[in-house]
Amino acid sequence: MAAVGAAGRVAQQVPREVPSLLLLMLCAVVASVLGDLLAFRLARRDGNRITRAIARSRRLTTAQQRLGNALGGGGGLLVVIARFAPAGRSVVSLGAGAAHREVKEFLPWSALAGVAWTGYSAGLGYFGARWLGAGWIGALVSVLALFLAGSLAAYVIRRPPSAGAAGATL
Repeated sequence: MAAVGAAGRVAQQVPREVPSLLLLMLCAVVASVLGDLLAFRLARRDGNRITRAIARSRRLTTAQQRLGNALGGGGGLLVVIARFAPAGRSVVSLGAGAAHREVKEFLPWSALAGVAWTGYSAGLGYFGARWLGAGWIGALVSVLALFLAGSLAAYVIRRPPSAGAAGATL
């Protein structure tokens, strides 16, 4: 939608059907946080069941161990970084809930992650369309930038924690 909004402004005429970019961003942040809280609450309430399901998969077990290590080493920023990694948002929300973290510890990081991801995505679409046009090249550059951000986030999450790393707690 950000790209459509930028394309309308480039053409000097914004169609009435194009909603406000800020309103769209607000809706995306709210939906993002509500989705995180839903996964968090489900895992918190039914954590043993989720743990048993995860134990059936070697890949999920490894991801859960990495998440536990990251959360143990101060994982608030992990919530933000994971938003950009493929499936990272779900894994972190479910993991924090299954670990019985407090909502007051999780919610601010979820909100920050929602704002960061929404700002990045909307900004990428808006400025990409303004600078590159609303055609295929602009869309391709935007998609590549999203994949790059996801790859970088996945790398940061998978990287072993350094011995003296200090981070914000969750």
